[in-house]
Amino acid sequence: MSGALEEEEQLQADPRLQQAIDLFNGGEWYACHDGFEELWHETQGPMRPVLQGILQIAVAHLHLERGNLRGATVLMGEGLGRLVGCGDEVLGLLLCPLREGVVARLTALQQGGDPSWLPTPRLERVPTQRR
Repeated sequence: MSGALEEEEQLQADPRLQQAIDLFNGGEWYACHDGFEELWHETQGPMRPVLQGILQIAVAHLHLERGNLRGATVLMGEGLGRLVGCGDEVLGLLLCPLREGVVARLTALQQGGDPSWLPTPRLERVPTQRR
């Protein structure tokens, strides 16, 4: 088994990943940040940028909630940049819908608009039959 595949499988088996995903999908940005950050610190291989990208997107939404539009814009862009080079299915997640949602929100921010009318990004699971 390749190192990348092994790392990905270990992360998917870690209950902290599912907990962080659930917190992300619940809009619990600070709590999910803690979960993803813990996993990110422990990960040294190719899954590290994926975790960091999701982490940065979560923190961007925390900044957005607190009215820090510049911080939200910067971190959303950085998080998106880390996920652009990843596959479409990583860690059992579909990254395309996440990237598309973040692009829409980032574009609104960059144009001086309010992204709150756009759907909040979610981490969608790869359907079981495709895994």
